[in-house]
Amino acid sequence: MLSQLYIQNIAVIKEASIDLKEGFNVFTGETGAGKSMLIGAINAVLGGRTSRDLIRTGETTAQVSALFTSVSPGVSDLLSQLGYPVEPGEELLISREISLDGKTVCRINGKPATASILRQIAGELIHIHGQHDNQQLVTPEQHLRFIDNFGGLEEELRTYQKLYSRLGEIKKQMDALALDESEKARKLDLLQYQIDEITAAELQPGEEEELLSQRKKMRNRERVMEVLSGAKCLIDGDDQMTGLEELLDNLSAQVSAGAQYMDELKAMSARLEEMSYEIRDYQSTLGDLLEEMDYDPRLIDNVEERLDLIYRLKKKYGSSVEEILEFLAKAQKELDDIQFSQQKTEQLETEYNKLLEEATQAAAALSQHRKAAGEAFTRQVGEELTYLDMPSVKLFFSFTQGPLTSNGMDIGQMMISTNPGEPPKPLAKIASGGELSRIMLSIKNTMADKDQVGTLIFDEIDTGVSGRAAQKIGQKLQQVAQNRQVICVTHLAQVAAYGNHHLRIFKTVKNERTFTQVSALSQEEREMELARMMGGDRVTQAALQNVREMLADAQKTC
Repeated sequence: MLSQLYIQNIAVIKEASIDLKEGFNVFTGETGAGKSMLIGAINAVLGGRTSRDLIRTGETTAQVSALFTSVSPGVSDLLSQLGYPVEPGEELLISREISLDGKTVCRINGKPATASILRQIAGELIHIHGQHDNQQLVTPEQHLRFIDNFGGLEEELRTYQKLYSRLGEIKKQMDALALDESEKARKLDLLQYQIDEITAAELQPGEEEELLSQRKKMRNRERVMEVLSGAKCLIDGDDQMTGLEELLDNLSAQVSAGAQYMDELKAMSARLEEMSYEIRDYQSTLGDLLEEMDYDPRLIDNVEERLDLIYRLKKKYGSSVEEILEFLAKAQKELDDIQFSQQKTEQLETEYNKLLEEATQAAAALSQHRKAAGEAFTRQVGEELTYLDMPSVKLFFSFTQGPLTSNGMDIGQMMISTNPGEPPKPLAKIASGGELSRIMLSIKNTMADKDQVGTLIFDEIDTGVSGRAAQKIGQKLQQVAQNRQVICVTHLAQVAAYGNHHLRIFKTVKNERTFTQVSALSQEEREMELARMMGGDRVTQAALQNVREMLADAQKTC
């Protein structure tokens, strides 16, 4: 349950701390007071897309935090999988800070998170239904999703989709092999030429690097030999200079002699002896390197020719020797595929036909289950519509069979008959805005038991309705709130009267700046707000009496 929402510097909201309770929470306020910003803030803290335009003018950052109490086991498991362990029944604090530079900082119980992680847990915490959701009703593709969700067919659909995906992969392989003879001959010639050219080069991994190292030494041969000779001379010595080897041996002998009488010199003696061995190793290495530098100068031509060959191959087949060899392996496989294409095609066709039969059977089974679920779904939605003063409206689910797609073989959409005796027609063509709102509410209620989300938010679901229909919507929302928390932004007093907790959003102007505030209403304040909603700013005693009677009627249904 969402127990507290804190908003700072979001649009016209300077700062607001909103306490929410169990049951049916209603938000009311004049047009432009900031009700839409409330929903926007909740979307933001749940990982929705944000813009720096949300930040209040003159501020550099905005912040939203949401405190949830009594976390469900499902949410607890998901958070643990994501690395944010929270025990069932404990509190969960989610926060998000938005900066003018476009960066956002997200946290879960104080631990850094990402907007993507917030979105993953959002669907387990809150469902938000706004006016735009009604567009789902006029989109036939969405209708099948309702049925699959209602009927618990998601796993069956995923099983079918795996078969369908594999069918697509095999079809691509078959299309790639389906070359005409002239194209096949051209392709074979090109592949064979490429393979022969690369194979003849006899490339080895790491070869280019080794050749570049050799070329570097060869191009600087004189300088390298001068350095090597000088270093070896310092170790060996000559007629005019005692070498480092002899000097170190003498030093080692002197210290070793002294170590017979002084223990303090023993470690030094041992280290000097090791150094003598190391100097001899260096002497040998320098000698070997000098011998290597004594090569035929024409060898550099061979290195240059080899590097030039590698350069030409790199321009055709890859940016390195390793990539050229990868190209070779792919070319050889493609050549084999074409040379044995008939055999491979027959194998693929056999596999394709087998999978096609399995996929068709799976799609047919899914279709049957959808039809059964569709009947139960429209029947339950119809019962909800009757309660919402739409007894004459009948919903039907129309199924036609088409080719296999990623969604099965069904082309389905909801049809509506608004009056007895009228044939059903597509929902998008004849349903009004008020009817769509009530139909969507009915669908939400029908599917409410299919999830364990603790909080439902309805943003002006009463758009396009009034009078008795609005009253019924209020009754239905109050009924839904008996099992979970419901938050509703409404502009109708008939709906707001059924709330268990009433909050008002209002604007004030101070120093030529607009501020939006949220306050929980007392009984007297609530009566005044409902009267204002029904009759405007001029509140009469008659209006207040009407409101009291409406609230009393609402209490009777609790």
